[in-house]
Amino acid sequence: MPLVLRHVLIGLAIVAVQWLVLGRLSLWGAYPDAVLLYVAWLGLRYGRRPGTIAGFSLGLLLDAIYGTWGLHMFVKTLVGFLVGLFPASERETLLIQPQQAFLGGFVLALLHNGLFVTFVALQAGTRNLSMVFSLWLGSALYTAFLSALASLFSNR
Repeated sequence: MPLVLRHVLIGLAIVAVQWLVLGRLSLWGAYPDAVLLYVAWLGLRYGRRPGTIAGFSLGLLLDAIYGTWGLHMFVKTLVGFLVGLFPASERETLLIQPQQAFLGGFVLALLHNGLFVTFVALQAGTRNLSMVFSLWLGSALYTAFLSALASLFSNR
């Protein structure tokens, strides 16, 4: 199977898992974002063009599912581009330790969720403190935990 087709199918599967499973595993309004981690991994592994394309296409799918037209697409495209600016030099031997994955996932999710919460608040015209604690900080911690868990299984 060609590499591009494999990554497209993996991306579709991750969107389905995000929508059907992870979106329903919320803790106090916070939920993990596996699509963000996959977009960041693609950008880190292959560079800024694949990261940007993955962020755009997977964000568009999430926008179609959740009805937030343009928000996921813009923020995930931006994250894919920014992470893709710093591709790994040894792409074949890219091994991420769990503590690196937790810290990287946390910082990445803080950036992503901060932009997303800002745009949602501007679109809805609301200022709600629970958006800051649950969607921004809580989801960032939840996503960081998911990235550390994923790094444990990917290193084998």
